[in-house]
Formats: sequence, structure tokens, C-alpha cells
Amino acid sequence: MIFDILTLLPEVCKAYLKASILGRAQKAGHIQVRLTNIRDFAFDRHRTVDDAPYGGGNGMVMKVEPLVAALESLPGKPRPRIVLMAPQGRPFSQQMAAELAGLERLVIICGRYEGIDERVRKLAVDQEISLGDFVLSGGELPALAVVDAVSRLIPGVLGGECSAAADSFSDGILEHPHYTRPPEFRGLTVPEVLTSGNHAAIERWRRKESLRRTLRKRPELLNTAPLSAEDHKLLAEIRGEMD
Repeated sequence: MIFDILTLLPEVCKAYLKASILGRAQKAGHIQVRLTNIRDFAFDRHRTVDDAPYGGGNGMVMKVEPLVAALESLPGKPRPRIVLMAPQGRPFSQQMAAELAGLERLVIICGRYEGIDERVRKLAVDQEISLGDFVLSGGELPALAVVDAVSRLIPGVLGGECSAAADSFSDGILEHPHYTRPPEFRGLTVPEVLTSGNHAAIERWRRKESLRRTLRKRPELLNTAPLSAEDHKLLAEIRGEMD
């Protein structure tokens, strides 16, 4: 899959994209991430990419010409999905990440200043995505979050697809607790079942703890998660233990 990130601050993105899973995935050819500096498509010698808003007001607005020129410079076909990171967009979710992971190409526009000229939306943007009801200085951090979440769902990126399948939200509920060595630390011990070697008991414990964690922290998720008959039995046990 190819990701194109359009940004005024490519240096902000480079370090994260080179590190860890994303860096290895690019080296292995599972994904390609290309950074395009919008400022390279400014039309004047000062490389101006923003201007005062029509009608007055605070702040500056990203100009339409450099953004559209940057989009039109991107190589390759077919036409990619073009998304804009914006607070007013559709909230990002694991379900959306799975949807985007099925694409061949994804272009992500990172806004700055007070926002972008509205004509960019009308001419090019297919979808707006938000990380939540808060405002950041720009779209770079949200864009990296989208690339990371989507890439994890592409075969080969994690080295074993079971890793992604066990993540929180992958099946609608939160992930179970994790433990590693040492077996005891400052009086806190690893649950005995995890060292028992009984794989069926371990899987049951993990599922039950996932449900327990979801019930305590995000109970609303249980209203839409695809729960099995066994899950409902485990939830009944958990509620009984909490009474």
C-alpha cells in the first residue's frame, strides 16, 4: 500500500516513519510512505502557502493553489482516496482503519494555521478524518496515527497477523492484560493460570479479562461488540464477582 502525506513539515514525520514497525515495513516493501512538502508548490519567490482570510478574522488560511498543485503532482494511478485530517471529520476508529487498509493508495492532507481554503475540499477531498474532539497545531500527528493504525492491518507488516487480531477494538472490546518476567515484582505476581501451560484455560482467562476490562472502562462497547454465548456467560460471572 502507498501512503502520500502532504505537509508543510515533512521533517516532523520522517523520524517516526523510519522507526520500529513502520520502518521495517517500508524496508520489506509491505508499505511505501511518501512525503510531499506543500511549500515546494508555492508560486512566489517567498514560497507563500498561507494568506489572510477573506472577510477578516484571526489567523491565516492555507492557500488553494499550492495544495492542489501538490495533489496533482502525485504519481501513479488509479486515483487514490484523498483524506483531510480535520477536527470536524469523522472520528477515526479501528473499523475505519480496516476499511482504509483495503486501498491501494491513500493520500493524507495535513492542515495548518486556521485551516485550508474551502475550495480544496470541493475539488479534491473525499473524506475528512478526526482523532477526536480537540484541536492540534496541525495534521501531522493525526496523519502518522492513521498510517500506523492502517499499516498494522496490512499482511506482513507485523510479521504475524494474530498480533493485530488481538489488539484492543479489533473485535469490538478492549485487550486483556499482559505480563512478562519476572514472575514477582514488589509483591505483585503473575496470574497463576498464565504459567500453567493449560492453553484452553489461558485463552478463557484472557477473554474474560478482556470483557472485565471493557465492562469497567468502556461499557458502551459491549452494546455493539459481536459477543458469543460464551462471552455472555463470562460477563455474568464477572458481574457476579463485582456484586
